[in-house]
Amino acid sequence: MEIKEIIENKKHYLPLLLLADEQEDMIDLYLSRGTMYVLNDGGLKGECVVTDEGDGILEIKNLAVRQDSQRKGYGRQLVEFLASTYKGKYSVLQVGTGDSLLTVPFYEKCGFIRSHVVKNFFKDNYDHPIYECGHQLLDMIYLRRKL
Repeated sequence: MEIKEIIENKKHYLPLLLLADEQEDMIDLYLSRGTMYVLNDGGLKGECVVTDEGDGILEIKNLAVRQDSQRKGYGRQLVEFLASTYKGKYSVLQVGTGDSLLTVPFYEKCGFIRSHVVKNFFKDNYDHPIYECGHQLLDMIYLRRKL
């Protein structure tokens, strides 16, 4: 398994990025200023993008694992890679996600705790309703993990 930083041609990974954030213009808001990593294990398995949000906060803006590679520990590997890579450089690893039965428990199992909520984030910022597990996502739930 190898995790490497992608510096150029980040849009080459758009199909994978869209798994975690299904509106391309929203991805465009952070992709150019973010640091992108891809995980390869006999082929591309996942990616993540992080940004410096100031005040010692590193934010996961996008984390996705190919659908045929989910539930095999790749997402957790990416989170642990970020935590070890940025420990001592940042004090907090933060992620914002929809109030989903898939993603919130995943991050909680990775040691994140709920921090705050941005009401109606998905309704106000996306041009179409976002659904996960049959549930419309409205609010952005922020979770944090100390580094």
